[in-house]
Amino acid sequence: MKRLLCAVLVLLCPGAVTALAQVQAPIDGTRALIYASVEAIICSRGEPCDKGLPEEMGAPQFLRVDFSRKEIVAPNVTTPIRSVQVDDEQIILQDHELGMGWTMAIERATGKTSITITGKDETFVIFGACILQP
Repeated sequence: MKRLLCAVLVLLCPGAVTALAQVQAPIDGTRALIYASVEAIICSRGEPCDKGLPEEMGAPQFLRVDFSRKEIVAPNVTTPIRSVQVDDEQIILQDHELGMGWTMAIERATGKTSITITGKDETFVIFGACILQP
């Protein structure tokens, strides 16, 4: 079925083959990524956790992950990446800032991403996905 779909795309829409190849290319930690947040959870010590849209909880909707400069760029702020660990399944980015530590875990095959930001009294969890920057 996958071969049939590719054959139809080649015949009807040659430009789609390039897009299809880019979607299927695994994330390897060398090319910049665009991250889109989808869901956020905030937990504070002794309180029930709140769940909602990231932008409603103060998280940016989009980030740019720049591996060559070792930084994450959001609107109005850029944060350094102290640690990059790449294995066969995922890429883990880490650092700390403003008294909180953060980790970004990116699944290499799909781009599914989880971010945690943790301080002494609260934790933020943000789910989303990354794609290769065009």
